[in-house]
Amino acid sequence: MKLNQRVRSYWEKEPCGTAEEIVGGAKPLSRKWFDKIEEFRNQVEPFIPDVVQFEKYRGKKILEIGVGAGSDHLRWAQAGARCNGVDLTEAAIKTTRKHLAYHGLKSNLRRIDAEKLPFKDGSFDVVYSWGVIHHSEKPEVIVREIHRVLKPGGVFIGMFYGRYSVLSFKRWMKYALLAGKPWRSFSDVIWHHMESIGTKAYTVGELRRMFSSFSGFEGKQILTWHDIVKWPRWIRSFFPDKWGWFIVVKALK
Repeated sequence: MKLNQRVRSYWEKEPCGTAEEIVGGAKPLSRKWFDKIEEFRNQVEPFIPDVVQFEKYRGKKILEIGVGAGSDHLRWAQAGARCNGVDLTEAAIKTTRKHLAYHGLKSNLRRIDAEKLPFKDGSFDVVYSWGVIHHSEKPEVIVREIHRVLKPGGVFIGMFYGRYSVLSFKRWMKYALLAGKPWRSFSDVIWHHMESIGTKAYTVGELRRMFSSFSGFEGKQILTWHDIVKWPRWIRSFFPDKWGWFIVVKALK
């Protein structure tokens, strides 16, 4: 089975952000279920609205790659953007459509593999993808597609996992050092033990090279809840952002 087929199989079972420990037994696709998803996301990633600035793009045509449970897609729709979304799974499309419907909102949602986007050149003002592209077999192909479908002057906003982060270190400790395999690299551990098989993580420099066809690039690591959870407060207060699991990227075409 090809990697993207395996990735799809994994996420069809449970769209990102809908794990049982998050939804707490709420009925799937119910209003309470979605409320719990939103509550958790706001708790662990409260910086997203400040980073993305959804309201800045009111009236703009946006494409989200990897809609998941629809949390950010809802924010785009509420901000007045003209929304389009794609995902590798039917589960995410169904979930996002239902999520928007509770708020009286709609979007053009399609299940497709983003390595080949079904849109004309220069179709969008913004392409957005938060924590998705690194799950693909060929992230660099998706980045080329993003560049193609963006209008001149359009912007990509997204997030990729950071290889040298506190969370990566914790994973390496569990699956390499404590497993008696200290020779395993961070990349190898993340590939096999972080969400779906084939997950990748990067440095800012690697992402800069991946987005080299863009006229402008900004990449910044952010220390997250995923990094600091379970660490004593006095220790985590010394962790700098450059040890963060998330790398936020903004790239201008």
